Amino acid sequence: MGYSSNGFGAQGVEIYPDVAVLAQAAARHFADLAMAAIAARGRFAVALAGGATPKPMYATLASDDFAKRVDWSRVHIFWGDERCVASDHPDSNYRMAREALLDHVPIPAANVNRLRGELEPAQTAIEYEQVLRAFFAQTPAGKEGEKMPGARFDLILLGMGGDGHTASLFPGTAAIGEQERWVVAHYVQKLGAWRVTLTPAVINAAADVIFIVSGAGKSERLRQVLTGPRNPAALPAQIVRPDPGHLLWLVDVAAGSWMGVG
Repeated sequence: MGYSSNGFGAQGVEIYPDVAVLAQAAARHFADLAMAAIAARGRFAVALAGGATPKPMYATLASDDFAKRVDWSRVHIFWGDERCVASDHPDSNYRMAREALLDHVPIPAANVNRLRGELEPAQTAIEYEQVLRAFFAQTPAGKEGEKMPGARFDLILLGMGGDGHTASLFPGTAAIGEQERWVVAHYVQKLGAWRVTLTPAVINAAADVIFIVSGAGKSERLRQVLTGPRNPAALPAQIVRPDPGHLLWLVDVAAGSWMGVG
């Protein structure tokens, strides 16, 4: 059972006792949103999060209790960001999701749209933006310089790092302010590595965005993101404000300990 709070403006927060229950709740939200989108529009477009935090959720979704609730033939998988590594590399977000979820559910291979991290980073970003625009039937055919319409994911899953980053939007990076391009590649100095990420232009166009956050090490940063002064340059997770759309934070007690729930 979780504790819910709407005391954070347009953001809802649900707190769960441990990672296992958190994973169950996240999987339930995923399945419910998938069923609703498929019933309404015939498909469910979702961007997955990478990193360690969502892995238990993916494993839960692959279990018999949840997998049969979703019509996987109508689910279209994308990623919010990717490390610039091969698809079989241990750091690959695609590999993690494939091993935890995609290998265990009947999803057509054509419905899985991975970021090709093995390519040159700028080329990866260009290619993925083309994939997104084709999928959302948004490839522009108007006048040169005409503003391009946005994507509309049914769900974007995000995590939050201990520094307040989300997807591969890291503190102090130009990608945080990007409002035209849908996908960018950038070198993250603190990691000494290239990343490719969806931009706020896409993230904030989603119908639903769900953060999944766990661990005491993220508690203070979560408090700053939710209750502190708005400063996305320092706390990139604050840039996420889907409009029109819904934003939900799913956290465990350790990450939400500052709220006095436990």
